[in-house]
Amino acid sequence: MFQLEPIAALATAPGIGAIAIIRVSGEGAVDITDRLFNGKNLTQQASHTAHFGTLRNTDGSIIDEVLVTVFRAPKSFTKEDVVEISCHGSEFIIQQILRRLSGEGVRLARPGEFTQRAFLNGQFDLVQAEAVADLIASDSDASHRAALSQLRGGFSKQLKALRQQLIDFVALVELELDFGEEDVEFAHRDQLRQLMLAIRRVLHPLLDSFSTGNAIKNGVPTVIVGKPNAGKSTLLNALLNEEKAIVSDIPGTTRDVIEDELFIDGIRFRLIDTAGLRQATDQIEAIGIERTQQKMRDAAMVVYLFDGKNIEPAELQTAIAEVRTSGKPYLLVGNKMDVLTDEKKQDLETIAAEPIIWISAATHTHLEELKAALSARVRTDAAVQTGSAVVTNARHYEHLIGTDNALARAINGLDASVTPDWLAMDLRVALQHLGELTGEITTDDLLDSIFSKFCIGK
Repeated sequence: MFQLEPIAALATAPGIGAIAIIRVSGEGAVDITDRLFNGKNLTQQASHTAHFGTLRNTDGSIIDEVLVTVFRAPKSFTKEDVVEISCHGSEFIIQQILRRLSGEGVRLARPGEFTQRAFLNGQFDLVQAEAVADLIASDSDASHRAALSQLRGGFSKQLKALRQQLIDFVALVELELDFGEEDVEFAHRDQLRQLMLAIRRVLHPLLDSFSTGNAIKNGVPTVIVGKPNAGKSTLLNALLNEEKAIVSDIPGTTRDVIEDELFIDGIRFRLIDTAGLRQATDQIEAIGIERTQQKMRDAAMVVYLFDGKNIEPAELQTAIAEVRTSGKPYLLVGNKMDVLTDEKKQDLETIAAEPIIWISAATHTHLEELKAALSARVRTDAAVQTGSAVVTNARHYEHLIGTDNALARAINGLDASVTPDWLAMDLRVALQHLGELTGEITTDDLLDSIFSKFCIGK
């Protein structure tokens, strides 16, 4: 653990509020704050204690009454000496305090610099550090749980332990290179194979979780498709409880995609209303239909909405086959159930041979059942249900892929009885990816890229 020059920043959201917190961290943080503070001598106070007093200007005039909390190294977020000054939320007061700190040699913090110092001082690894930003940005129960899992170690601790075992094997393989003219084998090949297979068994569920994790972090893109006048725009408006899309009896009213967000059971859904699927009657509608097809390809889930009153069984059968070809999870939703005969409903259910959710978008009938089905379809993913580690970060995914590919090449090399130098090459690549993933191998450019995305004060 080491302490760098003192830095300070507003740790609460900017703007006028009842309370604001200014965080100071680094060498001399307690001593510097004590020079501004009129109250108990902060240099003599124990860690994790709070003290009431005033902060004063150089001429002795009072800036504000404050509560100062002292955190002594290494028992602080950054593992440095940290002081948090709770003052009134006036922008004028905040700037006055920051100016006084600056006059005492405290530098204003860069974005994410407090978390970067925590990482550099070994408070947590790079995956956990990035989870801090994700936790702050989480806006749903699912994204909150995913970020919290990462912050508590998630998969990174397990990968760090496996990486250390792999390092030990690589050292033995490279030792064999020093005896190139002799037939020696320090690294037991069967044990090495078992370790690489064990690492890949950890990697594969993480890689598989990325599509789910990306949806959790950014929202589940859910596209509503169907023929013109099936009620797609009416359904979107009903789910959002606002007039988001234009509703008309004229086919082809919706010519472009319309998006909005809806939270269901703590999961954020990005609902996408699209142009009706049919032969276009003009160039503008054709562009809208092409965008619909693109949204289907990009979506995580498809809601196929059909007009239960006017659709024929054979037409429904063709539509279901088309939706299935997208390869996306989908829900069949029959609209206008309020004007649908029981006989027609039974015929359509027989043809579909799978569950149909019957609704009336116009009267808002059974919308809660539709919401429950959307939530249930996402929650069938075990990671979402159990809170298991989920990969939500593209950087993590890239290094996991790189590790897995390198290990696959190494295993193939074992099968082909390659020489130790070729084997060591692939193992080093795997170690490089694992090290960059958890932050055991870093560059200044990498750290600057990651922490520059954080808010100032964190």
